[in-house]
Amino acid sequence: MPETVFVAMSGGVDSSAAALLLLEGGFRVVGVTLRLYDSCGAPPARGCCALEDAFDARAVAGVLGIEHRVLEYQGPFQEKVVAPFVAAYARGWTPNPCILCNERIKFGALWDYAAAHGADALATGHHARLVPEGGRVDLRRAADGAKDQSYVLFPLTLQQRRRTLFPAGDMDKESLRDKARAAGLPTADKRESQDICFVGAGDYADFVEARLPVVRRGAVRHVDGRVLGRHGGIHRFTVGQRQGLGIPFTEPLYVVSLNPETDEVTVGPKDALETPRFEAEGWNWHFPPEDRPAEVLVQVRYHQAPRPARIVETAEGMMIEYSARPQGVTPGQAVVAYTGDTVVGGGWIRRGRA
Repeated sequence: MPETVFVAMSGGVDSSAAALLLLEGGFRVVGVTLRLYDSCGAPPARGCCALEDAFDARAVAGVLGIEHRVLEYQGPFQEKVVAPFVAAYARGWTPNPCILCNERIKFGALWDYAAAHGADALATGHHARLVPEGGRVDLRRAADGAKDQSYVLFPLTLQQRRRTLFPAGDMDKESLRDKARAAGLPTADKRESQDICFVGAGDYADFVEARLPVVRRGAVRHVDGRVLGRHGGIHRFTVGQRQGLGIPFTEPLYVVSLNPETDEVTVGPKDALETPRFEAEGWNWHFPPEDRPAEVLVQVRYHQAPRPARIVETAEGMMIEYSARPQGVTPGQAVVAYTGDTVVGGGWIRRGRA
């Protein structure tokens, strides 16, 4: 009897092709689509997991001849993804809700559902690869480097990696579309979804502000101590931001830090962003102690090139120190360490250190 794989079908081409590839591989495939928020009135092109996407996933399942289920996870999504998203901005952090969704919903609530309903493995359309290596299962970058999503999958535990499949990770995007077209899948030419799917057509800051009990305004202060103006709430800024500051000045200004205790936004020249070392919390090692390299490549943004660094474990978490030129970091974002194309571990940036 073939193994049963539950596929998280978002209604996009990647997860549609993943279901097709697994079916061709001889697996018993069950498609599962999560309804995470009320998308009524939201532009269909804006996000994923909306009502229109559930219809698309069901249409794909019909073509493939597989069972399809729609699960209502709006409550857990609000509690585990949206509420922390709002809270992070309120404290001056810049969150990554896609990583939280992967960790807490797709490989959290959905993982539990799949295990309780007879699944041998869970699959998604993520562009990443899982490769057995001795007693480990390594998370590696995708074959299509431009679409690689290993950065947003760092929270996966060893147990989860052992029972997860990423069928799309070995193919480039256009090859996946070609395969979907050849099979007559209706999502073959569907365009990709956008980040922060639940925000809709509005601005993320307006979304956050509508959910804050109180909006606290404060000063915009230059790193040299001068007060340059006032702002409408630190949730409207992110460290490293240059555009939209509304402060006339003789040189380009960047947001250097955000202080939720004083409600101050500190700005300065670009070189004020450079951070030689920073702290990370919630670290998840993918390698056992004996296999962890002394030097790694760290990536601190989704689409940012990694840089050489050293990781030191401290009583408070991890200290990451750049081996070469410092780089700006943003509290609340993920930091993921690689050796070559393999994830060594990852966590959340807490604060920069001089």
